[in-house]
Amino acid sequence: MTVVIPLVWLVVALVVLLLTAGFFSLAETSMMALNRYRLKHLVREGRRSARLTQELLEKTDRLLGVILLGNNLVNAASTVVATLICVQLFGEGEMTLAIATAGVTFFILVFAEITPKVIGATFPEAIALPSAYVLTPLLRIAYPVVWFVNLFVQGLLKLMFIRPRAESEGQLSMAELRTLVLEGGKFIPAKHQSIFLNLFELEDMTVDDTMTPRGQIEAVDLEDDIDDIRTAIATAHHTRLVVFEGSLDKVASILHVSKFLNASRREPLDKDGIRETLRDPYYVPEGTPLLLQLSNFQDQMRHMGLVVDEYGEILGLVTLQDILEEIVGEFTSHKPMSGGLLRREPDGSIIAEGACTLRVLNRKAGFHFPLEGPKTINGLVLEALEDIPEPGTAVIVAGHPVEILQVHDRMVKVVRIRERKVAPGEAQAA
Repeated sequence: MTVVIPLVWLVVALVVLLLTAGFFSLAETSMMALNRYRLKHLVREGRRSARLTQELLEKTDRLLGVILLGNNLVNAASTVVATLICVQLFGEGEMTLAIATAGVTFFILVFAEITPKVIGATFPEAIALPSAYVLTPLLRIAYPVVWFVNLFVQGLLKLMFIRPRAESEGQLSMAELRTLVLEGGKFIPAKHQSIFLNLFELEDMTVDDTMTPRGQIEAVDLEDDIDDIRTAIATAHHTRLVVFEGSLDKVASILHVSKFLNASRREPLDKDGIRETLRDPYYVPEGTPLLLQLSNFQDQMRHMGLVVDEYGEILGLVTLQDILEEIVGEFTSHKPMSGGLLRREPDGSIIAEGACTLRVLNRKAGFHFPLEGPKTINGLVLEALEDIPEPGTAVIVAGHPVEILQVHDRMVKVVRIRERKVAPGEAQAA
């Protein structure tokens, strides 16, 4: 005796099966699209659904196994039910099978595959976390079947020399972290974003990039007249001064201006009295990474160091403030010893001193000067021309038209820089 299932029941069963298949597609796509770092944050906050989701994702083969097992079973059942519906509507025959096949394929694609997966990719967190409450018990129930199927899967992967990637191998690189910070504009305040980006740049910077060049170091010569020394200290722009004897190559030590002023309150200090307030200089090898030097300053309880080359020649001076300003930006809008290294003209050009570093020009003026070679615009111009230029000379450096306005003591003192007109990397004298 043949049992005929009512058509209404078959239609209801097909709808339920399609919805179930849609759930598995939703769960699969949302689980794979879920932000893993956001998930870890939710786990730390104590969200049970996040913890269950993380446990499922730690075993991706089992998770996909139970999802695909359920999805394929439901899709197969949907095909059978759709065939039974078509038989009742159109009778038996090859045409009926063709209609059933086309119809069930259409409904599975629209209602059980494409639409659910688009929704899952659009709202991964809202769907994945609740889905964990359903998938976790399903995995426990179907675990023997999933384990058996995965035996063949693992064997096939080994034959294809494919090793599933461990979670630890998915760590973000510095470049990827930088992209995340740049893309997280509306979530990160502009100032915080700037600090993060500066920290990434700090990874590739050395003390050579931020030091005050030798010729701009504010220093005191102990061979000068004592009154001149007192005046120089009293009018100094910095709290710590380099003290030398006759030449900067003969650095005696570092003078704390506050100590000198405190000691001179009792009586005016002579040169011997000044020497008693001095502290031994701290030397920094050229090429020292800025992050390492920041740690060294902290360990040595120092605020400044003299940068020296391999021969012990003093190249410049780096301070703790210099490094911190690379991270958080300048503390003051105008440094006393800088003389105003650059300014923008009404026509859009930039007037810059030769001692202005290329990093400052790139950051503040939006230029694209290379940072691998010379550190200042003076050095870059001299490298391009291979000669000491005359005022009025023009040169294309890294695509930017540069006009030499002033030359003094074999150095380019002032230049005018305009926006890039040609491809970067070209340099030619005009």
